[in-house]
Amino acid sequence: MPNVVIIGAGSGFGRRLSLDILAHEGLRNGSIALVDINAESARNVADWVKALVRQLKADMKVKWNTDRRKVLAGADYVVVAIAVGGRAYAGSPYYEEVMIPSEYGVDQSVADTLGVGGVFRTLRTAPEMLRICQDMEELCPKALLINYTNPMAMLCWAMNEATKISTMGLCHSVQGSSNQLASYIAKPREECRFWVAGINHMAWFLTFEWNGEDAYPLLREASERPEVFAKDPVRFEVFRQLGSFVTESSTHMSEYVPWFRKRPALYEQFGLKKRQVAREAAGSRWDWQDPDFLAQVRGEKPIEVKASHEYASGIMNGIETGVPFRFNGNVTNEGIIPNLPPNCVVEVPCFADHEGVHPCAVGELPTQLAALNASNIAVQDLAVQAVLDGDREKAIHACMLDPLTAAVCSLAEIREMCGRLFEAEKHLLGYMGSAGGHR
Repeated sequence: MPNVVIIGAGSGFGRRLSLDILAHEGLRNGSIALVDINAESARNVADWVKALVRQLKADMKVKWNTDRRKVLAGADYVVVAIAVGGRAYAGSPYYEEVMIPSEYGVDQSVADTLGVGGVFRTLRTAPEMLRICQDMEELCPKALLINYTNPMAMLCWAMNEATKISTMGLCHSVQGSSNQLASYIAKPREECRFWVAGINHMAWFLTFEWNGEDAYPLLREASERPEVFAKDPVRFEVFRQLGSFVTESSTHMSEYVPWFRKRPALYEQFGLKKRQVAREAAGSRWDWQDPDFLAQVRGEKPIEVKASHEYASGIMNGIETGVPFRFNGNVTNEGIIPNLPPNCVVEVPCFADHEGVHPCAVGELPTQLAALNASNIAVQDLAVQAVLDGDREKAIHACMLDPLTAAVCSLAEIREMCGRLFEAEKHLLGYMGSAGGHR
């Protein structure tokens, strides 16, 4: 009887993951608790999930709350998908994390994983993630925390360093990219196989096969066709030059490396656009008065019971039923990839079964791929230290080491930029010491 708590249930993950859970017959008993600081969102999602439970005649209790501590006791799985300080991708503080760096020539495409935006998102988000872990240590110490919140690697690293809670970071870039690769070579996805490892948003297809044969020659051939190359220009260029295809999109990948977002000609060549962010996050993200949604809540329109490609419910089903489930997850690098730093967070193949989650040993990555991962890990390491030590200077150093930021800014410019961001987010970063105040 799995007891699941979803924190940040109004983000979209509440409905999606509840549906995924109930799509597994082996998980249709127990409880789902939906938590959101917005009571309207939590209540509406709970009403929808209750309608689904009634439709399936499942033995599942559904409840909601704005206070996670009231529902954490006895939890087996705690899923976290939150935004701290404001909407995840609109309004403050996201606006400042994108637009202030842009004044210095640092044009981030998404700013939620690495770079100046990723560092400051970590600084404002990690303390809340650690508080969630502290609550779990008290109320459900054996529960597995499944994290969907970005920056994935930095948040999981901080939780692994500072708490005793078992964590698993999940993303959907491996699933999405494998589907894309199959489409690029015009082969059915079910006939393709792959082995992927690296770090979140920069993991590598170490093998990609079709019908048991190496499919990389087919992919190279496809990339020579302009109409195919134009669908994913940054990733195809990285593939051509470095030999492996990377998991995150061209838009994302362009901001993790120093090669694509620094000259107008490169923007044109690789089909990139400068990021603009709304200063204000107007209105609710979801329309709770949508006629289809209301009809489903009232039971007048059936909810399609089809699991998404998210991994969380598969992990739960593997642990609860013992049926092995393979996925890519973010875990501590305890010898899994020897040529990446120990204790960083790597994204590698894993299996889930009755005994829990088992990361697979990958071995060394090709040197050029490990070096690219290491360039990102150095930023992650300093950002995590900045959080755990409350050290503003380490956060500035993290931004100085960011590949894209270093490609376009001087050291003095980076320090000035960070100073402006610390001022803009001082209401969220009160735990950080003053510049130069590191231990």
